[in-house]
Amino acid sequence: MKPLPQVKDDAHQSMETARKQRTIGRPAAVAGFGYWSGRDVRLEFHPAEPGTGIVFVRRDLEGCPRIPAGIRYRVEIARRSTLQCDGAGVEMVEHALAALAGLSIDNCEIRLDAAELPGLDGSAQPFVEVLDAAGIVEQNAWRPRRVVRETIRLGDERSWIEARPLTSPAPVLSYELDYGPQSPIGRQALHVVLTPQSFRAELAASRTFLLKSEADALRAQGIGRRATARDLLVFGDDGPIDNRQRFPDECVRHKLADMVGDLALAGCDLVGQFHACRSGHRLNAELVRALVPPGEQSVLNWRRCA
Repeated sequence: MKPLPQVKDDAHQSMETARKQRTIGRPAAVAGFGYWSGRDVRLEFHPAEPGTGIVFVRRDLEGCPRIPAGIRYRVEIARRSTLQCDGAGVEMVEHALAALAGLSIDNCEIRLDAAELPGLDGSAQPFVEVLDAAGIVEQNAWRPRRVVRETIRLGDERSWIEARPLTSPAPVLSYELDYGPQSPIGRQALHVVLTPQSFRAELAASRTFLLKSEADALRAQGIGRRATARDLLVFGDDGPIDNRQRFPDECVRHKLADMVGDLALAGCDLVGQFHACRSGHRLNAELVRALVPPGEQSVLNWRRCA
């Protein structure tokens, strides 16, 4: 087995390279329904103290159990990122986590009254809008960092993700999407230098997408019956059904937004270049586990859910 990459905790970098932790200035809320469950849900973002990280709070369950947004709590469920701690879980967390990570918000409580986050318009944009309206506040604590020192690649020849040492001032993300020349989605590729500004402009508004055949198969299983083609992008033979794309390459942009949300499960700033081809939530999570092994996760100030 190839050894894991050498990475280093840089919690005490010089002021030229480190940054202070951040939270929001006041509570903010959104409401909608879960794409998978169809259940109504209200979600509230609340400010949190330095070192808290991102924590989900299930207000609908006895004792209001807390579920940290850390890779150790991720469980594998198809097509979405799910967290579970002591029997309590939250599903489809990637868009809210992408919004927080994309805006460099490190400490926040996310309180909700159902197991699944609201799907809203299928993108991170509604979360970004309420977080921006709440204001972002710098805190008196340094943000932990994890620096990629050598290249690591996971997956196979068809589907893979890799991390490389950084060669620019900000993290770099790129993605190659390939549904084949006969698909209405086709082949798309995008490269983004990730900053809060580029996340807002390039990735936040990109929406969840799937083929009509995939949507039909899910509905046949009784899943997603409340969601329609107007709530997200459903591609038929001639393109999106009952909807229009916000970008010509919206699908690959959404894959990058998902990557931002999944990499946020590291619980620290990952300093490197991240490249993927046909990767999804599972491979994204495997990369986080490789960069932040379980025995070292306590270094990153994650609070246990007990």
